[in-house]
Amino acid sequence: MNRRNTESTNEILAILKQAKSALNHEMIQERASVKMDRATIYRVLNRFCEDKLVHKIVGDDGKQYFAFCTNCQEKHHQHNHFHFRCTECGKMECMQSEVKVPLPDGYVVRNFNGVISGVCSSCV
Repeated sequence: MNRRNTESTNEILAILKQAKSALNHEMIQERASVKMDRATIYRVLNRFCEDKLVHKIVGDDGKQYFAFCTNCQEKHHQHNHFHFRCTECGKMECMQSEVKVPLPDGYVVRNFNGVISGVCSSCV
């Protein structure tokens, strides 16, 4: 689907591409050089999820985090991996190992969200 390229869209995409870890709405708002309200940020982020540009992680703190998708192929767009959230600095990182959960015959995994929280190596 064709999407309009707005200043907000371009700004949020650039922020996510430069980020070394997943970001929540507040983190994006802090890094933005243009003023955007919360509704605009979430609308753009949800559109990015629909377009498979980012994936969403719901943290153990109840916040939604978004990470730019790298190495994703459109036909195989899976994010069945754990994420680690540092309780000190708030960084949310994708862990590299994919999780395989044995399911009964006929069941299909559509989404997996696993978050481990603790203290990252930078904060220890």
